[in-house]
Amino acid sequence: MSNSQNDVTKLVANVQVFQNTGARAVVMAPQDTGAIASTLDQLSAKKIPVVSVDTRPDKGNVYMVVRADNKAYGTKACEFLGRQLGGKGKVAELQGALSSVNGRDRSEAFAACMKEKFPGIEVIELATDWKGDVASAKLQSTLAANPDLGGVYLQAGGVFLQPTLALLQQKGLLKPAGQSGHIAIVSNDGIPQEFDAIRRGDIDATVSQPADLYAKYALYYAKAGAEGKTFQPGPTDHQSTIISLPNGLEDQLPAPLVTKDNVDDKSLWGNGVGK
Repeated sequence: MSNSQNDVTKLVANVQVFQNTGARAVVMAPQDTGAIASTLDQLSAKKIPVVSVDTRPDKGNVYMVVRADNKAYGTKACEFLGRQLGGKGKVAELQGALSSVNGRDRSEAFAACMKEKFPGIEVIELATDWKGDVASAKLQSTLAANPDLGGVYLQAGGVFLQPTLALLQQKGLLKPAGQSGHIAIVSNDGIPQEFDAIRRGDIDATVSQPADLYAKYALYYAKAGAEGKTFQPGPTDHQSTIISLPNGLEDQLPAPLVTKDNVDDKSLWGNGVGK
């Protein structure tokens, strides 16, 4: 096990160590999904199956990708905000890194959904590279130029929630849901801090990324790969769907929208499942 700290160079070096020490399968979570292809090719040549968790490599063979449908994240966020704003107004989108398939999927789906379903909403796209300080600075400038901003989409609550709430608090704009002047916020992750923010009325919703299932099924597929098992596209026995990719397969795990109506659901990992 190793921590590459989102640095693809460290990731490649760590994988090389595993390869040289007899690994029978490798689980990874590359953030720069375009830069890992040659490493995947090397592992494939040695018949070492690779399971990619949370992110999907752009090229290079993978045995299985374990992630949720990130396009659905963007679509669910769009549909929720569109309804909250009544199809009119302005929304700021704190985008993740567009070098990451997750950032691209969420951004493209959000934009497509807004264009199709809510053409009366102006989307202000703010590229952040998954950095909270960048997000806060860009949101501050956006609020100054757009005092009528009605909503914010946070593509990653773990990175963006605290700086966003702190900024709105500082500006006197953190008003509870249901109160006049409330800025509607939908996030992505499903961490306990988001659930607490929903309960307080600071944010309205999040899409729960199934982190517990990521770990469970990453190890499940790593073991299966080491044993030479194969899988086919279609429904699974764990309420997900395996889809075919140009470079492998992907198990798309369910990721529910969480609002005040279901925030206390004990089956959500952010409420302590698995602790």
